Amino acid sequence: MNAEIEFQLMKSHANELREAAARHRRVREAQRANKSERRSVFGKRRSS
Repeated sequence: MNAEIEFQLMKSHANELREAAARHRRVREAQRANKSERRSVFGKRRSS
């Protein structure tokens, strides 16, 4: 295969992986935020 085409494919694949990792990171952060919100609600209930 042509080296330029291989290089473009590698760059494209790297971008896709980067985007997938960023998406995954955002999902994990959202899940963590939801858990901490739940904990704070239960904490408020226990203290009152």
